[in-house]
Amino acid sequence: MTEQLSHDPGPAADRAAGPSGVSRRGLLGLAIGAAGAAGLAIGASAGSAASIAARAAERDAAASPYEYFGTHQAGITTPVQDHLHFASFDMMARTDAADLQSLLKDWSYAASRMTQGLDVSATGAVGGSPEAPPDDTGEALGLAASGLTITFGFGPTLFEADGVDRFGIAALRPAGLEKLPPFLGDDLDPDKSGGDLCIQACADDPQVAVHAIRNLSRIAFGRAKLRWSQLGFGRTSRTTADQQTPRNLFGFKDGTANILADDAGALDEHVWVAASDQPAWMAGGSYLVARKIAMLIETWDRVRLSEQETIVGRTKGTGAPLSGGRETTDPDFTAKDAAGAPAIPVTSHVRLAHPDFNDGTRILRRGYNFVDGNNDLGRLDAGLFFLSFQRSPAQFTTLQKKLSTDAMREYIKHVGSGVWAVPPGAAKGSYVGAGLFA
Repeated sequence: MTEQLSHDPGPAADRAAGPSGVSRRGLLGLAIGAAGAAGLAIGASAGSAASIAARAAERDAAASPYEYFGTHQAGITTPVQDHLHFASFDMMARTDAADLQSLLKDWSYAASRMTQGLDVSATGAVGGSPEAPPDDTGEALGLAASGLTITFGFGPTLFEADGVDRFGIAALRPAGLEKLPPFLGDDLDPDKSGGDLCIQACADDPQVAVHAIRNLSRIAFGRAKLRWSQLGFGRTSRTTADQQTPRNLFGFKDGTANILADDAGALDEHVWVAASDQPAWMAGGSYLVARKIAMLIETWDRVRLSEQETIVGRTKGTGAPLSGGRETTDPDFTAKDAAGAPAIPVTSHVRLAHPDFNDGTRILRRGYNFVDGNNDLGRLDAGLFFLSFQRSPAQFTTLQKKLSTDAMREYIKHVGSGVWAVPPGAAKGSYVGAGLFA
């Protein structure tokens, strides 16, 4: 977790797209939302009505499709969608460089269509021979693009595994792309960690995100197999100033201090790999870290409010730093409380993750809440699926080591982990990762 946790929800299901590309359910939802806002304006505060209107505007804007091709891959600075399906893959035994290259080409072609609200191929779910399995599984027929973005990453083991250069690309491996070091409190499940390849599918309709991963997994058959996957709901950060700051499952606002898409200087410094960085094929790309963080929900729920706030370093209601002001007020780490102690405790999450105490280190986060039912003890199997993008994996490592004294550690457990090189966006007519085979 890194200043701070982060999250938000959204819709799904059976619907047909209207002429604007927004589904009939989406139009109905906006109508209901407008009616609800009107009712709240009568019975509640104007602030509540404005909040509902802002959320409706976010959903409306996100219904538009995002272009797959470009300088950077979509799904990094793109406005964070409401739903996630993340998947990690391993290449099959006895595959070679030609198999890897063909897979990346096939994935890019399918992704470029699905992000526009189309089937994975021209024949798709119903246009092919009735005597053959369809190219597309069909559960997204009639659904809008729902802001779908598909982001691909390459893990350390793709370049070299157990000392073997399986695909002849070991020399192109980025120097910093290594398995993350162990951190204090890790309890990682190897079956929920790592992977040769990863795909992050984000959308405002969960069925659209699931459809993307399902079909990309199908396309990979015989070349790569699914290693593990994770569903997420309720974004836990924001990437644009227009997005409201969401709340995580601990009930706190999350993502207040995140790097935003319009901050070109911060993105160039902290997120995008520069042309001067090595290797050259990664210029315009980034590095993705995923951490599955279990939250001890029932334990946290029994902590008094004042203690919860000192653990986080912000007020639960407004999200303002404990040093005073509003949510967006910069924390004052020199401020004292009535007893003369630091107003923002030295072990608080906000202080330990702040750039002032990490040599200016920043990352871009776009994580999600998850609830995977309940565990063997009958407690919620829930938490944060943390996702961050940074110019170098060392940025995440620096921050995570600093959080070893975080007071929040008592209420969380890191159970899954992975790091991947995210290449730059594909040019039209090309495919993601083409630089590996140039």
